[in-house]
Amino acid sequence: MSTVQVSILMGSKSDWEVVKAARDQLTVLGVVAEAKVLSAHRAPGPLHDYVTKSPAKVFICAAGGAAHLAGVVASLTTRPVIELPIAGKYMDGLDSLLAMVQMPKGVPVATVAINGAGNAGLLAAQILAVADPALAKKLVEHRVSEMAKVLAEKLE
Repeated sequence: MSTVQVSILMGSKSDWEVVKAARDQLTVLGVVAEAKVLSAHRAPGPLHDYVTKSPAKVFICAAGGAAHLAGVVASLTTRPVIELPIAGKYMDGLDSLLAMVQMPKGVPVATVAINGAGNAGLLAAQILAVADPALAKKLVEHRVSEMAKVLAEKLE
């Protein structure tokens, strides 16, 4: 069994429909990821235990509303944390995005677009690729493939 490289956390199972695109992107690139529901507010003890014991090199944290999950995770580790704001029933996710980009000095997090799970997966892979030439090659191939798709599009 391979060691988990990316941990994908979400505050609620209802976020999975959006979040799974991050896991799918990582799977395509051959990156081992695991996904868990762990709320910063409703399960702080288990979240602390998980983050401090996880072998993951990068965390993706998805949350809506007040969106504290990534900030709490970032406070527990020096490993990279990527915030994924989820569009909720209020403000179409703008509340989550604004909460996420206001992290205090000394606790950095990266933030992707609202519901930008695919990009969260790609960013996690890019972070890992700094020390993994095979993954870096896969990312270049992915970019070339995406470019080919765009260039193949016809308007009429």
